[in-house]
Amino acid sequence: MNDVHGVIHIHSCPLALVPQIEWTLTHVVSSLAEVEWVQQTIEPGTVRATVSWAGGSGIAARFASALRGWEQTRFEVWESTGINRDGVRYVHTPDLGIFYTLTDATGNAVVGEDRLRYALEMADGDIVELERELSLALGEPWDTELEPYRRAAGDHIVPLRRKTSVV
Repeated sequence: MNDVHGVIHIHSCPLALVPQIEWTLTHVVSSLAEVEWVQQTIEPGTVRATVSWAGGSGIAARFASALRGWEQTRFEVWESTGINRDGVRYVHTPDLGIFYTLTDATGNAVVGEDRLRYALEMADGDIVELERELSLALGEPWDTELEPYRRAAGDHIVPLRRKTSVV
C-alpha cells in the first residue's frame, strides 16, 4: 500500500558507487521516479541526485539504513506526514553519521519531551551547553555540513549521463 511519499536527496556520492546506490534504491521500493545523476560541483569525483518515491509507512527508515552503509555519501531522506502520523527525516554525512528526527506537516523538526529533558539535564544550568544540546536535537551540525551541497544543487546542472530508470 502506497500511503506515504517522500524524497531522497543524495547530495554527494562517489561516481563509482552509482550502480550500487541505484540497486539499493530499487530493492527498497519499486515505485521510484527516474534517477538523473549530475556532477556535484563542490566535490570533484562525486555526483548528486534527487529521487521521489511512494510506498508504505517506514520506507524512509529502510532507505536510510540501506544508504548509510555507503559511508562516503551525504544524503537526506524525507517521508511525508500522514493522518495521525508524523513525518520523518534522516540525514547522513561521512563526518557526523546519521541523524533522525520527526517532522511536522511543514517539515519542521519535532523535538520530543524526553529529548528536551535530556538537554536540560546535560546542560545542568549552563546556557552554552543547553544551546549545544538543543542544536544537536535539531540536527544543526548536519544542516551546517550539508548546506553548501544543497546550494550547489542550484548551480548549473552538468548531466552525468542520460536518465536511468531505477524501476
